[in-house]
Amino acid sequence: MESKEHWEQVYTTKATDAVSWFQPHAALSLRLIRESGAGSDAAIIDVGGGASTLVDDLLANGYTDVTVLDLSAKALVAAQQRLGALAVQVQWIEADITTVSLPPQHFDLWHDRAVFHFLTTEEARAAYVRTVLHTVKPGGHVIIATFAEDGPTQCSGLPVMRYRPDELHAEFGEPFSLLKHEKETHQTPFGTVQQFTYCYCRKVGE
Repeated sequence: MESKEHWEQVYTTKATDAVSWFQPHAALSLRLIRESGAGSDAAIIDVGGGASTLVDDLLANGYTDVTVLDLSAKALVAAQQRLGALAVQVQWIEADITTVSLPPQHFDLWHDRAVFHFLTTEEARAAYVRTVLHTVKPGGHVIIATFAEDGPTQCSGLPVMRYRPDELHAEFGEPFSLLKHEKETHQTPFGTVQQFTYCYCRKVGE
């Protein structure tokens, strides 16, 4: 993972709706979360959620136990300011997902759009997967979105990994059953197009 300073600089110099990954609404993510069957009281974590609007839509849809984790304090502050008084309903964690300590078997649903593809070393990806294994409940839901095989090779000036659904699932392995995968054509604020792969898995266990 590139340095925290890189991402603080991004959110210092750019508006939150002027970055390539901005979505007015994370419609596909929200639909997959709904389709998971996770109840309104399910413990949900949005990894790399930063300034994403997914947290707004989760609260608007009645979800009451939402955590947003991001490496950038400035991104989290942007989301908190946007939410205003509603921000107190969310747990905010400023941390690197490859080194953070999260409670064991705590989350019912793990969501990540566009963090995992920045992990370009085997060691970083293995650390990420260990964290998912540690903190998602048995039978819990895992939704991961990365650039697709025909997506960009860089983002925010950094190299990224690109995945077909089978390749992305293989990074997580047998402890996770792949239930569904979808492709998303994302239109950036600049009018360009990026292809994303979404994998929806369930952690094996009762």
